Amino acid sequence: MNDAEFIVQEAQRWLRFAAEDLDAARRLLADRSSAPRHVCWHSQQAAERALKAALVLEGIDFPFTHDLNALRNLLPDSWPVREDLAELTGWAVQARYPGQWPEPSAADAVRAESEARAVHNVIEAEFRSRGL
Repeated sequence: MNDAEFIVQEAQRWLRFAAEDLDAARRLLADRSSAPRHVCWHSQQAAERALKAALVLEGIDFPFTHDLNALRNLLPDSWPVREDLAELTGWAVQARYPGQWPEPSAADAVRAESEARAVHNVIEAEFRSRGL
């Protein structure tokens, strides 16, 4: 396997992990007995991993961060991810730890899953447009 093939495989692996997190968020969202914070956290992770998949594919090193806007801003302008992801970024911490913030609501969970799905779908579509 050459370097280009390895990069594509790694990028696809990141995108698969993102899809698995998005699937978990969808299943938790459908189960009304699930805590909304779990949906929010899996949604944030899905978007983060999808963005990192795109960065891997582009050969762009990325910092250890959960800041989705910072990751999005590392992508070349040709990537059609333009949403403000600040709210979704917050769930990386706020959904996992108690703190000086309100717990996520059911509406927060619906919004987080929808935003993550939009990010994932755009990135997945770009992978497909490149024949991957």
